[in-house]
Amino acid sequence: MSIDRRTAVAGGLAAGLALTATAAAARTAPGRDRGAPVITVRGESPTRSSIPTARDPRAAGGALLALATAEPPPPPRGWYATYTVDVPTAGPYRIEAVATVPVEQPHTEETGSYFRLAVNGGASWAVTRSQPYWYESQKAWGDLSRLALGDVELRRGVNTLTFTVDGPTVLDDYNGYRFLLDEFTLTPVPVALRSVRLRGPANNLGHWRGDAPAELRFGLNGAAPCALTVTYRVLDYYSRQVASGSVPVPPGAGTAHAALPALPPGNYRAVAALTTAPEDTVTGCFAHLPARRAPRGPANRFGVNVFTHALVPPPLLPALATAMESMGVRYVRDGSAWPAAQREPDGPFDSSLHEAVVEAFQKRGLKVLEVVSPPPGWALTPTSTPLPADLRHAYRYGAHLAGRGKRVVSDALQLSNEPDVDDTASTGDQHAAFVKAAALGMTDQQDGPPVVLPGIAAGGVFQELMLHNDVVRYADVWSFHGYPALDDTDPDFPSSAEDQEELREQFGATTPLWMTESGAFLPAEPGTDLAYAIQRTQARYLVLSTVESLAAGTDRQFWFCGPPCTDDGVSFALLSRDFQPLPAFSAYAALTGLLGEANYVGLLKELLPHAAGFVFGDGAGRTVTVVCAPRPRDVDVPVPDGATREYDIMGAARGTPVRSAHCTVRVAASRDPLYLVTDAPPPRRPRPPAGDDRTRARPLSATEHIVLSQRYAAVNAAPNKEDGDAEPPLGYRLGASTRMTVDVYNFNTAAQTVTVSGRAVGGWSVTPRRERVRVPPGGRVGVDFTVTAGPKVRPGVDLPLVFEADLGGAAVPPSVARVQRRRDRSHQRPGRQPALAPVIDKVTPKDGAAVTGPSVRLAARIADAVSGVDAERISVEVDGERIAHRFDADSGVLTATARLRAGRHTFLIRAFNCAHAPVVRSVRVRVLP
Repeated sequence: MSIDRRTAVAGGLAAGLALTATAAAARTAPGRDRGAPVITVRGESPTRSSIPTARDPRAAGGALLALATAEPPPPPRGWYATYTVDVPTAGPYRIEAVATVPVEQPHTEETGSYFRLAVNGGASWAVTRSQPYWYESQKAWGDLSRLALGDVELRRGVNTLTFTVDGPTVLDDYNGYRFLLDEFTLTPVPVALRSVRLRGPANNLGHWRGDAPAELRFGLNGAAPCALTVTYRVLDYYSRQVASGSVPVPPGAGTAHAALPALPPGNYRAVAALTTAPEDTVTGCFAHLPARRAPRGPANRFGVNVFTHALVPPPLLPALATAMESMGVRYVRDGSAWPAAQREPDGPFDSSLHEAVVEAFQKRGLKVLEVVSPPPGWALTPTSTPLPADLRHAYRYGAHLAGRGKRVVSDALQLSNEPDVDDTASTGDQHAAFVKAAALGMTDQQDGPPVVLPGIAAGGVFQELMLHNDVVRYADVWSFHGYPALDDTDPDFPSSAEDQEELREQFGATTPLWMTESGAFLPAEPGTDLAYAIQRTQARYLVLSTVESLAAGTDRQFWFCGPPCTDDGVSFALLSRDFQPLPAFSAYAALTGLLGEANYVGLLKELLPHAAGFVFGDGAGRTVTVVCAPRPRDVDVPVPDGATREYDIMGAARGTPVRSAHCTVRVAASRDPLYLVTDAPPPRRPRPPAGDDRTRARPLSATEHIVLSQRYAAVNAAPNKEDGDAEPPLGYRLGASTRMTVDVYNFNTAAQTVTVSGRAVGGWSVTPRRERVRVPPGGRVGVDFTVTAGPKVRPGVDLPLVFEADLGGAAVPPSVARVQRRRDRSHQRPGRQPALAPVIDKVTPKDGAAVTGPSVRLAARIADAVSGVDAERISVEVDGERIAHRFDADSGVLTATARLRAGRHTFLIRAFNCAHAPVVRSVRVRVLP
C-alpha cells in the first residue's frame, strides 16, 4: 500500500528562532453552527516560536510557518509555535488547518511530523489521528492538506494555542522534523458527544480479559453548559442488544461513565447519543478477550503487520504493542527506512528511531520481523533502480541490520517487500543478486537473526527466476503473500499457500513457509469504518484464511494489518479509525488462544461438500476442530473420545455438545467458524510445531560468498513490470550482438580467483567462453562478455542466459537471466515461447496404481529440448527418503527400484535442466502383500 515518496521541500529552511511581538493576524467569516465568526489565523504570524517562516506565493498570506531540519530541537521547549487569538464566546471550537500530514498521501511528495496541541499554557496532547483521517484529507497546495484536528475548548477573550512538533520522524532521506503550517481556523460548534470508549489506562485500546468489571467512558468536546444525559445501547457480534441505559453529565463536566454487565468473550459496539441530539450517534467498539491465551514461545504461528512509521502515531505505540500481544500474536512485521538511516555513501548508520520501535514491541514479549526498505537515492542508477548499483552497499546495510553498530536488533530480517509488482524494469536475476549480498551481510554477523526471503506478491516468472539463481540457500525462511481478488466482497482464500508449497517442493527446499501478508481488500467509504456486515465478513475471512493457510503447509501467518489502514477506497485493519478493536481483532484473539500451537492434523473429508472441518493439535494434549458451512445447517462432526466444548468465532463458550454413539457431536454450523475443543490428543500425528525460525546448520561457504550479477546497458533493459501486470516476454532486450558485464563480488575476507563461464541456448552464443579473474576481499570485478543472436533466434522469445563460476573446483551459485531478441517494431508479434523447464513423462507405474511387492520398479522419461537435462541433479525419493537411480542421457530414461512393505507409498522424481529450472513428478502406489 506504500506510495512513492520523493524529495520535496525546497532547501533553505534552516532551523532558527523566529520570535514575533504581534498577535496572530485574523479574519472573520460567518460561523457554520452558531452564526458566530470563523476565526482564521495565519501560520507565519505566531506570538512566540522557535520555528522559522518562509515566503511562498501559494500560501494564503504569501508566507507560512516552515520547519524542515535534521537539527535537534532547541531547549527548553523544542520546535513550537504559539498563537494568540481572541474569541467572542467561550466553548468548543473546531480547529482545521492547512498543514503537512504525518502519513503518505497520493497528492504529496513528502510527509511531515506528528505534533501536539496545547491551549492557554495547559498540558499538551498529541494529535493522534489514525492514518485514514490523514490519508483522506483534501489537497490544499504543495505538500499541504486541509486537516480536521478535532475540537478545542476556549474561554471568552484572549487565548493561546501552541503547536509543538512531537519528536523526530522518518523523512525521505533523513530523520528529522518537518512541519509546514499555512493557516488554521477556529469555528464555534455546540457541545456534543465526541467519543465512546472502554474506560481504562492510556495503554489500552479497548480490550480486557477476565472477570473484572468494565466501564464505558463517554467524552464530550467541551464542558457541559447544563445537565445533559447520554443514552446508550450495547450490541454484540451478532447485533443482539446486551445492555442499555442512560447516564447523567453534570454541568461543567466533560465525561460520564457507565458500568457494563458481565459479558462473555466477544466484540461489542456501544452506540450512544445525547438526549438533546439523539440523531447524532457516536459508536465505540471494545473487546472482551477469551481467558485462554496463545502460547508465548516459538511454537506460536501467528503474526500481524504493523508498519508503525506509516500507520501509528508514536504516542500510541505502547498501546498498540499491548493490543497485539493481547491478541495472541508472536511476531509483528514492521519496516525501517534505509534512506533515513544512511544519508551518504559509506556514511554512518542511524537507526535509532526504529530501534525504539523494536524495543517497544520486544518489551511486551513480541518478536519483530523487519523488512529491508528500498535503498537511498545515492545508491541508485537509472539501470539499477530500485536496487543499489553496487551490491556492497546492500552487504553493509544487511550487516548493520543484523547487529553491526546497532543497539537493538530485530528478531528476523526480510530481504524486501513485493519486488515482483513494482513499476520498474528490475528482473528476478537482479533481485537474486541483491538478496544474496544483503543476506551475506546479515549471516556474517555473529548470532545474526534469521533471514527471510522477499515477500512475493504473486508467484510467476520473477519469483521463479530468483529461485533459479539459487537464493534459497541464503535464507532461513521462504516467504510469500496472498490476497483474494480486489472486487470480491465475500472473498475465498486464494491458492497462494498451496502454490508456494508446490514450488518449494519443486526446488527441494525445506525452509519453513511464512505468509508475511494475508488480508482482504474490503470496500470502505471515506470518513467511516467498514460497514458492519463487512466487518463480520473480515472476521470470518481472517479465521478461515488462517486455518486454510496452515492446512496448506504455512508455518507462520501474518495478517495485514493491525493498525487503522485505508488505501484507495479499501480497508485492511483490525482496529477502527479511532484505534478500537474490530470484530476481526476479537476473532484473531479467539483463534490464537483456542488453536494454541495450531499443529495441523487433517481435513474431515466426510463433511464435504456441505461443510468443512479442519483438525489441529493445540500442543497441550487437546484436539481442536474448526467447523464452518456456506449456509446454516446441523453437522455431525467426528471428535476424539474425550470431553468436548464448543466455542463461537469470538471465543465464547457455547456449552458441551451431545456425543453420539458414532463418536460425533452435532453442531449448528454456519459461515461463522466455530471451534470444538476435545480433551484428548488428535487421532493422527499432527504436523510438528513451529520452530525457532533458524534452519541454517552451517555458515555459508567461500563459494556462496561469491555473487554474480549480470549488468546491461539501459538500451537492453527488460520491459517495465507494470506493477506485475506486464505480459511476457520479460527478458533483457538484446540486439544482434550485445556487450554486457558480469560483476563478480567477493564477500570473503581473502582475495579469491574465480573462473566465470557463460551458457546460452536456443541459437544464442556467449564469448569469450570463460574468463579468470582475481577479486580482492570485499571487492568487485567486472567481466565483459558479448552475447550474439544466431540467425534462428526469433524476436520476442524469452530464453535463459546462464553465467556460472568455479572457485577452487567448487561451483559458485549461478546467475540466471532471461534474454530476448529485441523486436524492431512495437507491433511485431513475439515468437512462440518454448517451455523453459524439464518435462517428466511416460511414468510407470501410474499414479494410484496397485503393484506387487516387495520389489517395485519405477521408470520415467526426462527431457528438456531447450537447455538439456542436468544429469547430476536428478533425484528419486520414496516416502521422503532418497534411493538410487539410473539415468541414460541419450534416451532420457530414468529407472529406480525400491523394496517396499505392503501399504501406500509415494515416489517423487525431481530433475533440473542446465539453466537451473526444476520439475517434480510424484506417483502414489499401493503395494499389495
